[in-house]
Amino acid sequence: MATYAGVGIHLDDAKRTKARVGELVARTRGTGVLADVGAFGGMFRLGAAGAFRDPVLVASTDGIGTKVKIAAALGRYDSLGADIVNHCLNDIAVQGARPLFFLDYLALHRADAEVVAALVGGIAAACEAAGCSLLGGETAEMPDVYPPGEFDVAGFIVGVLDRSEIGANGQPQAGDVLLGLPSHGLHTNGYSLARRVLPSAIWDTFDAELGMTVGDALLAPHRSYLREIQALIGAGARAFAHITGGGHMDNIDRILPSDLAADIDTGAWDVPAIFRGIAAAGATPALEMYRVFNMGIGLVAILPADRVNEALAAVAGAIVIGEVVPRGEEDAPQVRLLGLGG
Repeated sequence: MATYAGVGIHLDDAKRTKARVGELVARTRGTGVLADVGAFGGMFRLGAAGAFRDPVLVASTDGIGTKVKIAAALGRYDSLGADIVNHCLNDIAVQGARPLFFLDYLALHRADAEVVAALVGGIAAACEAAGCSLLGGETAEMPDVYPPGEFDVAGFIVGVLDRSEIGANGQPQAGDVLLGLPSHGLHTNGYSLARRVLPSAIWDTFDAELGMTVGDALLAPHRSYLREIQALIGAGARAFAHITGGGHMDNIDRILPSDLAADIDTGAWDVPAIFRGIAAAGATPALEMYRVFNMGIGLVAILPADRVNEALAAVAGAIVIGEVVPRGEEDAPQVRLLGLGG
């Protein structure tokens, strides 16, 4: 007799897990949420977000890549919630939006109740910290797609801002300054390379330079920049780049007009030990490292030079890392990394 359980899908377990998840999600409910967990679709009342003359919704979706393989191997899942929420959150915050709601998607070989609860609990905690409602999600048990112990996690976020706030501080100009905010490690990018040069056999090894095990360093959660971005907008910031896939070169150029370039002083900050370790273990060239990883700077803001002191006072840890200059030739690079030394 063929049954769903016989092919690896456990409906009774899923029902019990859903009840547990409902308790975790409940603490993120805001006044805008109109449907409980279990409804076919989440419902959010836009009017609860505040008064807007011309509200604009900003949405983003993403995953956290092969970082999940490290978490699975080490049996540590809690920090992945912050990874997926904060990755998506930062992508809308750099456009001036504040978050309204988030939805998650978990796909696993086996929907173990403890693993699902750890993942959703981390997502709920990150949403709660951001003032964002966890509106719903999906947990899919797919043993034919994911081998035992394997899983993936993705998310979708929606935020809002008034149309009048878009570009309110003007576009980047020559003479503007670039501020960098520190990252908490790799965040959610570059793990395919990191796992190749830092193999699983050393993840439990304490590293004196890191001050923790290699696994701890690799699982450091993706940082939220929401509050810092809002403070920097108040200090005159014109544009922001969330340094994710593609590193500095492929993210900063996205916020520059075509006739401008960014000169970045790579000596302005100390590159964290985890990146130095990856470069040494893989004999990876400096330019490649900056193309793949954030290298210790997870957010870049562009603002007028006469507002820099105000911005530095408003945001702890921010540092000046470069300036906006005329691009010159049309085919000249828009992001120039100065001082790499090879």
